[in-house]
Amino acid sequence: MPIWKPDLDRQKNAILTRFAQSIEATRPFAESFDYDGLYRWSLAHSPEFWSAIWDFCGVIGEKGERVLVDADKMPGARWFPDTRLNFAENLLRPRPAETEAIVFWGEDKVERRLTFGEIVAKAGALAAFFRAQGVEPGDRIAAYIHNGPQAIIGMLAAASLGAVWSSCAPEFGVQSVLDRFGQIAPRILIAVDGYFYKGKTLDRADNIREIASKLPTVQKILVVPYTSESPSLDGLADALLLPQAIAAHEGAALRYERLPFDHPLYIMFSSGTTGAPKCIVHGAGGTLLQHLKEHRLQSDIKPGDRFFYATSTGWMMWNWLASGLASEATLLLYDGFFNAGKDGAILLDFAAKEKATFFGTSAGYLKQIEKQGLKPRESHDLSTVRSIASTGSPLLPDSFDYVYRDFKTDVQLASISGGTDIVSCFVGGNPWSPVYRGEIQCAGLGMAVQVWDEDGKRVAGHEGELVCTQPFPSMPIYFWNDADGEKYRKAYFSEHPGIWRHGDFATETEHKGFLIHGRSDATLNPQGVRIGTADIYNIVERLPEILESLAIDQEWEGTTRIVLFVKTREGAELDDALAARIKRELFEKASPRHVPSVIIEAPDLPHTRSGKLVELAVKEIVHGRPVKNVGALSNPEALEFFANLPQLADKGR
Repeated sequence: MPIWKPDLDRQKNAILTRFAQSIEATRPFAESFDYDGLYRWSLAHSPEFWSAIWDFCGVIGEKGERVLVDADKMPGARWFPDTRLNFAENLLRPRPAETEAIVFWGEDKVERRLTFGEIVAKAGALAAFFRAQGVEPGDRIAAYIHNGPQAIIGMLAAASLGAVWSSCAPEFGVQSVLDRFGQIAPRILIAVDGYFYKGKTLDRADNIREIASKLPTVQKILVVPYTSESPSLDGLADALLLPQAIAAHEGAALRYERLPFDHPLYIMFSSGTTGAPKCIVHGAGGTLLQHLKEHRLQSDIKPGDRFFYATSTGWMMWNWLASGLASEATLLLYDGFFNAGKDGAILLDFAAKEKATFFGTSAGYLKQIEKQGLKPRESHDLSTVRSIASTGSPLLPDSFDYVYRDFKTDVQLASISGGTDIVSCFVGGNPWSPVYRGEIQCAGLGMAVQVWDEDGKRVAGHEGELVCTQPFPSMPIYFWNDADGEKYRKAYFSEHPGIWRHGDFATETEHKGFLIHGRSDATLNPQGVRIGTADIYNIVERLPEILESLAIDQEWEGTTRIVLFVKTREGAELDDALAARIKRELFEKASPRHVPSVIIEAPDLPHTRSGKLVELAVKEIVHGRPVKNVGALSNPEALEFFANLPQLADKGR
């Protein structure tokens, strides 16, 4: 039975309905007017579908005649080869100047509001400054910046003239930033003076000086005042404050360079936990079309909606959120600790006060506030919220229960999954279909998603590799410094030539939804049987004593065994009784193969800066191998605990 169904009014008024009706009027797409029928049509008529997205969403630009060339090549297919467009022009499509475009909270320290007219004016002035520095299409602008209005304005200014935007969050350490920006030779560096976290002010002046000194291609540095009104520029050559750069060109009109569909827009980075971060280049047209589809059709974001996602500028969800301007939504930006405030509820305070209609967060956040005992439906007015989205890690079934019990009964809960690799989603939500407990609703329109077994055959009802069998517009256009495309092909196509292998371990359900069990490179393999880590976490983290858990497989006496690390809540500890209960729960609710051989209490578990557990880093440490890029972690100090554990040198618990 579904845990939620959209009512008839919601279905009738959904943007997806208008889109489907526009298709049905001239080209009936299925024997049944439902999501599955529309989805199958979008794959069978892929060029026609993406052309219809362009038309229905009113993309600004010269579309050209051809939609897809070399459709049988993946990689190698080319979308809209005759197109000319500009990404920023589509995000800043005309609307009343006084419309509120951005609302920003920096913990409880800073609050700012900008109108549409203000961001257009500031982006125009900043773009004029870039041009005065000689910035041309294809040049890189790198930003070491918080999730505030200046990041959005900087991206819009860069995109308007065809420069390539790349960003890192200010909590990244110097080496992590250099590992990324050092590969792409930026011409301009934008850097924030500091940021707020857990009520503290963290200065970044020393970091900026060191980063700038080691990026020889940077010609100008723009420092963003955030934690102070007039940050010092001492030790920085060719530097000025961002407001000064904007003021110097005040009144400059925002000009848009229309460029090819595949002109580079963003350089994004893999997490880098197993080596140097890959520099993934995304094109303007593919990013725009995919985000328009996901926002309007899959998420039902309408003009005037108030669109929130908890993210940082170092995570692809920032890029996804920024595109909400193209659907004429107001962006709600938050920077800082997600559990700030006297009761850890600042994101809920933000959503309630600013009347969010779309509330986006992570599975980890929902799990954490449930453990804290927060009941938003009792403490906050969330009457405007129509949709709650979750990503970053698999959303466990108990979190579905929590949302509908303690958040809101009438809300679409969309667990979504994709990644930096495609700057979008393979699977997610839609406003027509029911929500089933623990399941992602559907594959995205136009995304030929399947689950394959080890023999390369499609399977349903049990685990396998998530693949995509047809080209789609938001595939990376290339990797930076990968002239022959070898790194690109190896990343996605080495396992099955011509088929995108995403690296997620997944199941397609009887409802045509999906379960994500974790990254396939972190999949456990005791005695040759593959087990998704999320299947263990789902059971273990139901226990009230357990805040979080992390599982790896350890090489042991010629085979492998499961080792489970748990972080307990305050006042609890892992004793023999709790360890026995964990094993019993896994035995009874999963299988004997899910039962760990060893259970160890850890003071903290390592996460990437986007909040994902890092099983592979722990596995490397346990096996005495180096972790190649600890700077990709938000809490690298947590790794120290896992080295040379005596419990893993003998039979353990």
